[in-house]
Amino acid sequence: MDDTDTSNGDAEGERADGVDVDIDALLDRAGFDPETNVLTRRQAEVLLLRERNVRQTTIADRIGTSRANVSSIEASARTNVEKARETIAFAEALSAPVTAEVEVGTDLYDVPKLVYDACDAAGVKVNYTAPDLMKAVSDAAGDAVQGREVREPILVGVTSDGNVQVRRSTADG
Repeated sequence: MDDTDTSNGDAEGERADGVDVDIDALLDRAGFDPETNVLTRRQAEVLLLRERNVRQTTIADRIGTSRANVSSIEASARTNVEKARETIAFAEALSAPVTAEVEVGTDLYDVPKLVYDACDAAGVKVNYTAPDLMKAVSDAAGDAVQGREVREPILVGVTSDGNVQVRRSTADG
């Protein structure tokens, strides 16, 4: 612990858990712009410090709030980051020139042929071998794929440069 931390909210040159931290400089270096970011500045600060293993109690002391509030700020920030990732994945799926709908009950071993056929029809080359594609689909689909069985409809998108994006679909199959 750093007994000399008498933070007054000024980010420059402060110490957090014995580590020099210039929050403004680190946020600038990471390209944080509160006008275009889904995170508030406070959320960005908390995530920045938590990613550097600074304890919530230390952050709370530093920003003048309770540990419970820091926990809430961190949880909201992580939720916002996940929503932003989901939004990006959705936007990428919309713009993917190739999509293959994989219906409930499909054997995972049949997915590469579905994807390859859709790519052939669109003139797009997939950057995955069949085993790698099955693993990518299974990993990205989470519990929508169990063993070799597709249990929830999924959408496999392929970008023009051959990268694969997998999303759960709300389609009935």
